[in-house]
Amino acid sequence: MDTSSKENIQLFCKSSIQPVGQSSFKTEYSSSKEKQRCCGKLKVFLGALSFVYFAKALAEGYLKSTITQIERRFDIPSSLVGVIDGSFEIGNLLVITFVSYFGAKLHRPKIIGTGCLIMGVGTLLIAMPQFFMQQYRYEKYAPFSNSTLSLSPCLLESDSQLPLSIIEKSQSKRTDGCVQTVAIIGPIFGFLLGSLCAKLYVDIGFVNLDHVTITPKDPQWVGAWWLGYLIAGIVSLLAALPFWCLPKSLPRPRSREDSNSSSEKFKFIMDDHTDYQTPLGEKSKIMEMARDFLPSLKNLFGNPLYLLYLCASTVQFNSLFGMVTYKPKYIEQQYGQSSSKANFVIGLINIPAVAFGIFSGGIVMKKFRISVYGAAKLYLGSSVLGYLLFLSLFALGCENSDVAGLTVSYQGTKPVSYHERALFSDCNSRCKCSETKWDPVCGENGITYASACLAGCQTSTRSGKTLIFYNCTCVGIAASKSGNSSGMVGRCQKDNGCPKMFLYFLVISVITSYTLSLGGIPGYILLLRCIKPQFKSFALGIYTLAIRVLAGIPAPVYFGILIDTSCLKWGFKRCGRRGSCRLYDSNAFRHIYLGLTVMLGTVSIFLSIAVLFTLKKNCVSKHRSFRTKTEGTMVSTRIRKENCTTSDHLLQPNYWPGKETQL
Repeated sequence: MDTSSKENIQLFCKSSIQPVGQSSFKTEYSSSKEKQRCCGKLKVFLGALSFVYFAKALAEGYLKSTITQIERRFDIPSSLVGVIDGSFEIGNLLVITFVSYFGAKLHRPKIIGTGCLIMGVGTLLIAMPQFFMQQYRYEKYAPFSNSTLSLSPCLLESDSQLPLSIIEKSQSKRTDGCVQTVAIIGPIFGFLLGSLCAKLYVDIGFVNLDHVTITPKDPQWVGAWWLGYLIAGIVSLLAALPFWCLPKSLPRPRSREDSNSSSEKFKFIMDDHTDYQTPLGEKSKIMEMARDFLPSLKNLFGNPLYLLYLCASTVQFNSLFGMVTYKPKYIEQQYGQSSSKANFVIGLINIPAVAFGIFSGGIVMKKFRISVYGAAKLYLGSSVLGYLLFLSLFALGCENSDVAGLTVSYQGTKPVSYHERALFSDCNSRCKCSETKWDPVCGENGITYASACLAGCQTSTRSGKTLIFYNCTCVGIAASKSGNSSGMVGRCQKDNGCPKMFLYFLVISVITSYTLSLGGIPGYILLLRCIKPQFKSFALGIYTLAIRVLAGIPAPVYFGILIDTSCLKWGFKRCGRRGSCRLYDSNAFRHIYLGLTVMLGTVSIFLSIAVLFTLKKNCVSKHRSFRTKTEGTMVSTRIRKENCTTSDHLLQPNYWPGKETQL
């Protein structure tokens, strides 16, 4: 299911042996009927395959959009979230190599259908913890009330059991090609679905929402992360249905059999002229295929061009997977945006730029008839330009929020030395506050405090869902005021220049995504043309396996581990163990996130340069060998000239293997 759509289509519509000795009328009539029947079923196969790619991409895109929601819901660090994200690819480690090898010889539609069923059930299982765990509990200062009331946060913080028991009681109440383009559209809907679900409360349908006292802007808010997995799982199950009604293969019309424009006849590897077509009625044996597995694998890795391209792609996808996985989190922490908005801008702006870049790369390849060597140069050029643009994002960051005791002192001065990074001060010493609580309050002085108690607030009033604190002694000190000072629930907004930086970030991010994806189709063409025809399906399977196992699994993990090192304030679970990070150092987060992406991209560029030189050397040596062999075996001058012209046509820089990318 993870091999290319082109290989699926070619192997699905195999050629068959046509009877000879029939009349021309009967032959043309039967050929016409076969062509119509073949095209009809082929369209059904294409539509079903497109739907599968959409369902798979929808699930993967939605998984990326729920990273921060899962982190808050289960109170876990980014490193563990990276393990969860990487585990999405572990199933491929077990089956993809064998499926790509045996799938080309067995009933491929049923294999794809089985994969869809497994994927759908697995996606549904991701949402199951929501139905077996307790309801989400968040810490608040006071129970919900429609009337105005007065409370003292300073006193309540000294007895932390009171507000928790009231909240639990309130929340315990229940109320009774086409294919590739579609594969790009899937993540768009995945992130948009993530944006929608992030606006819905996590326990929607299980609690009375009138008793929920927080909003999506609250740092403790958790959206309905599980809802999208149910939707994506059902879509995957529906995508499996058509494949159980399709035959193993379709007969190819005779008119196409006689054509000399078969894509396999235009081969970059010219030293193998073996026809790999299986005769009609011959059944391959599993044991024979198994014996050929290791020799095929050895032959594949003996190709230096394929091996170098595989290494370059693996390193580059490490960069891309890590960047995409934590991009919503980066937008939230760096620019102070909500989870819903972060997913929305990625789904509506960033991913369409990727789709347009892939589409543009295909158009350029077709319009200008770019050769394989030209495709390698285009692939390298897009990577170099893309990562150069990515470097500009280092200058488009926002400074840390002013958080008392963490990034600024309680007097509002910067910087804060290590020994001064304490959440306690003389202004809140009498309140007996908890150091582990994180329910930030924004003072009117523009400084954020970890809690109302640590801000020294004496009284509070609530009207509906609006909670305002008064007589905050720590706020008054930083504001250099002798009178009373107030604060509101939530973190203070970033400085005034941050929204403008966020806008610049979106523009550069869109351009970078477009530039990097521009080399997608050229790289895919390079992959197809550097291997022998009989190994294409197997090579694509190994390629997909390497990308997912060596990039899809580890990249989110080590990105998450390094991102955790920039945490300034950790949360703690009720058992006392460390939970998720509440506040990151914006500067450290930016340098780790962007620096790791650029470093991996630079390594992939050097490997791509090695691919280019190897390809050039391979082209020159094969061209000389072919011409020498041709001149030595041909007797007629006219025939020799024609053959030289043909070989030059295959190897000249202006040659474009158009049939290789057409159905």
